[in-house]
Amino acid sequence: MLRFLASRLARALLTIAMVVTFAFVVLRLSGDPALLIMSVDAPPEAIAAFRAAWGLDEPLWMQYVKYFGAIVQGDLGRSMRDGRDAIVLVTERIPATLALTLPALAIKIGIGIPAGIYAALHRNSLTDRLVMTLAVMGFTVPSFVLGLLLVLVFAVQLGWLPSGGDGTWRHAILPVVTLGIGGAAVLARFTRSAMLEVLGQPYIRTASAKGVPWRAVVRGHALPNAAIPTVTIIGFMVGSLIAGAVVVESVFSWPGVGRLLVVAVSNRDLAVVQCILLLVAATMVASNLIVDLLYGALDPRLRQARAGGAG
Repeated sequence: MLRFLASRLARALLTIAMVVTFAFVVLRLSGDPALLIMSVDAPPEAIAAFRAAWGLDEPLWMQYVKYFGAIVQGDLGRSMRDGRDAIVLVTERIPATLALTLPALAIKIGIGIPAGIYAALHRNSLTDRLVMTLAVMGFTVPSFVLGLLLVLVFAVQLGWLPSGGDGTWRHAILPVVTLGIGGAAVLARFTRSAMLEVLGQPYIRTASAKGVPWRAVVRGHALPNAAIPTVTIIGFMVGSLIAGAVVVESVFSWPGVGRLLVVAVSNRDLAVVQCILLLVAATMVASNLIVDLLYGALDPRLRQARAGGAG
């Protein structure tokens, strides 16, 4: 078990290092932030002084070494726009993002999993077809299109809810629903597929042939085994709590991390963009690590295999 954890942690650190490197290279190649922030009409001396102040005049490899070393020491840089610490700017926006993504996650799980289970248990019925039709629609419609449709109906036509901004719980309803519908559709499809695969296994038929009540078969055998692939999807959704709201926050003018990322990219605010990407990578890696640990709890065979490998 210790060897398993060590290998997963090493892989997690390698993944984060790769994300940091990729973000650094892409942002440096996307344009000169000095020209965007200072404007092309600024005096050459002012542009040169800006580059020197932020270390942009140094060779790329030296900038990378300094940047990576600063991250190791916990320094994620300062915003080129206002000089504040990037981590402060990002953490100020996290509560607003979680105010959308956590209720949306509850909607995804609360609707998607029961719908998928019910559809699988009533395969080829009218309810199954209806659930899968709605799931396909919810999965294929882009979030920004769904958000605009909800605004058109509930804000413009009916006037029941505000079209954007923040301030009250009513402002959060449309973005939460927009985030929740797509994820619920994905979970419903995966849960149904996982349940159908498990229900077709020989041990399910054997349990039924022995006279075990169908509800006991579903609860004791089908659901635990179908939970393994479903946990993977939920883990991905948990890992994308920060990154998953970028489009929706922009559509509804919600002051979260996603909207901050869009603004920072357009302004070439390197430290803020890199800080957000690092946060997203860390969240995804932590979520995947938790999912790996849950696999052992859900599937005793994996736990025994890990124990045997460690031995």
